[in-house]
Amino acid sequence: VALAPVALAGGVVTREGLAWSGVRGVRRFGANDPATLDDRWHFGSNTKAMTAALFARLVEQGRTQWDAPLGELFPGITIDPGWDGTTIRDFMGHRAGVKDAAALGMVFFITARDDPRSLPEQRAAVVERVLGAPPSGPKGVYEYSNADYMIVGVAIERITGAPWEAAMRAEVYGPLGLTTGGFGAPINNATGGANAWGHRGAGSGRIAMDPADPGADNPLALGPAGTSHMTLGDYGTWLGVFLNEGAGWLKSETVATLSAPLAGEGTPYGLGWIVLPGRAWSRGPILTHDGSNTLWYATAVVAPGLGAAFIALTNQGDGAAATGLMPGLIRAFEAA
Repeated sequence: VALAPVALAGGVVTREGLAWSGVRGVRRFGANDPATLDDRWHFGSNTKAMTAALFARLVEQGRTQWDAPLGELFPGITIDPGWDGTTIRDFMGHRAGVKDAAALGMVFFITARDDPRSLPEQRAAVVERVLGAPPSGPKGVYEYSNADYMIVGVAIERITGAPWEAAMRAEVYGPLGLTTGGFGAPINNATGGANAWGHRGAGSGRIAMDPADPGADNPLALGPAGTSHMTLGDYGTWLGVFLNEGAGWLKSETVATLSAPLAGEGTPYGLGWIVLPGRAWSRGPILTHDGSNTLWYATAVVAPGLGAAFIALTNQGDGAAATGLMPGLIRAFEAA
């Protein structure tokens, strides 16, 4: 008897909110417990857009500036002269010259889970290591880096005096009503019941990972770069910020800043989003991002000109099912 696949969920968001959502499959490979729309999903690197928007909130509140000098954001940290002229915006757009291999490396991923220091202290140590040496890559050239967003997270922690997680709850989850938002591998669903588990491996070799296992997510110190989780419905509310010119949570000009690709070579990346040229269907530029901690996969496509956004999620690290669902969601919306 063929085992049921693990779960796949999809959603379509309009300016009015979540217009359609559906889920099929099971919470754990080899079991029969069906995933539901109450389940929380891990969003991996799609957290980056939230971290960038959190910093934007602090700019709007007058607590910092987009182009604040690094010495002002990181007082007490020795900064190599090679970073002269670099701003926090360059880190958000992956154009600061940070290479993860140099900034984090395998040592971080092997040791971070057992690090006795607080998460802000662990993140500050990464900032000290990165900024205390010259840039490891060419400045102004796109180089995707999780360390970039750990650095942004530390800036947020210095500005707010609170861990990034607390700042996220205070400035993002709370004001937007994302009541299921959390961090790390999700344990319970929105009603407090069982939740889907992430999976290692592929095919018949998949292994469901207990969220209590430290290996069920990346080290939590990576938070600002990729540990958020929530329901599909709450994520749809989050995407509504970019369909509704800030939705009263951010100013429209701030959303435009977040959505504009930085100048320079390589992938057109804004602040937490890849920014693609418009297609015939999109009526303007497209914001998109994928996220995975190798056990879950999330992909989002936002077309502000169309007034619609599309979500595809799965509780396995292979993104083929999620990315394969996306064109169908867009076609179905066009045909509706």
